[in-house]
Amino acid sequence: MPRTVYLDYNATTPLDPAVRAAMLPMLDEVWGNPSSVHHIGRKARALLDDARDRAAGFLGAKLSEVIFTSGGSEANNLAIFGTARALKARGRHLITSAIEHDAVRQAFDYLEAKEGFAVTRLPVDAEGRVAPEDLMKAIRPDTVLVSIMAANNEIGTLQPVAELGDLCRQRGIIFHTDAVQWFGKEPFETIGQFNADLVSICAHKFHGPKGAGMLYIKSPLHPDPVQFGGGQENERRAGTENIAAVAGLVSALELFVKKPVFVKKTLSVYSANLRKAITKIGGCEIVSPLAGSLANTVAFVVDGTDGIALMAGLDMEGICASSGSACSAGSLEPSHVVLATGRRGSANSLVRFSCGRATTADEVEWVCATLPEIIRRAQLGK
Repeated sequence: MPRTVYLDYNATTPLDPAVRAAMLPMLDEVWGNPSSVHHIGRKARALLDDARDRAAGFLGAKLSEVIFTSGGSEANNLAIFGTARALKARGRHLITSAIEHDAVRQAFDYLEAKEGFAVTRLPVDAEGRVAPEDLMKAIRPDTVLVSIMAANNEIGTLQPVAELGDLCRQRGIIFHTDAVQWFGKEPFETIGQFNADLVSICAHKFHGPKGAGMLYIKSPLHPDPVQFGGGQENERRAGTENIAAVAGLVSALELFVKKPVFVKKTLSVYSANLRKAITKIGGCEIVSPLAGSLANTVAFVVDGTDGIALMAGLDMEGICASSGSACSAGSLEPSHVVLATGRRGSANSLVRFSCGRATTADEVEWVCATLPEIIRRAQLGK
């Protein structure tokens, strides 16, 4: 069996042992329904309330502004569908970018195709970055919602979200940012740094559990719910709360965000070494920006082959990587992110390496040495 080198930390991270320990009491001892009025339910409710209080304190938010979800996709859906529907009487024009995660992109596609909204999709430059002036030009009198991600999951580009959010705030437009890839990787002080009314967060991107996410909703905004059946989460998200997942999310926030678990100083060296090796291989072009990008992410495209062949070749050598978004695994579609940067001829050959806290210098060196032959075989179709 080949050695295993995991370079897919943007897709998911392993559950941290300390986070797992924080979850165990909710799996074994505190099994009540927090909506039940008896003492077993009240015990669960107390722990849920404590988790919300800690999350709000961590974010610098009000208790009512913290909504627990099943992950980043649900948080994005609630933010977009809920806000657009709640504000449709004010206007039906929405703005997003051409490189959003599918949880955002497909939500806007649906609103445009099925519910009568008009959507403007902002272009990006060759590095995948939105220009604030393009946002200003796109705003109309009937614009009610703008959604631009904080950090791109495929190529790592950081967006000027604080500036974009400020432009929206000056004009009374709701601003949402998908910050799923930001938390644990980029500096965080308080939720206010994004200048956003809605911020999506996902636990398993920074060593928390899968199935746990959060949406910050700035008061007094009250998006319409997108699932029904109960009055949980301040009547914004029906369903019995997954207290174990919530506990894991809050624990991971406290452990790994303000002191980012993805250490830039180390990961920048690994990324630089990967970049150096990739640039020496014929037919390869790096699409991740050299500056203004996630320090752990190096994405590139390869002439003469496709993502399926490249992923298969990497996996045969034990290297775990991605070709685009992990949420679109198995898709033969070209990367919409690469297409948006103007690289139409190579959009179906994206490879993304994303390092993490367990990545070692030896692993990176081995990948750099092994990669030329993997790409050669993929280009030859062998």
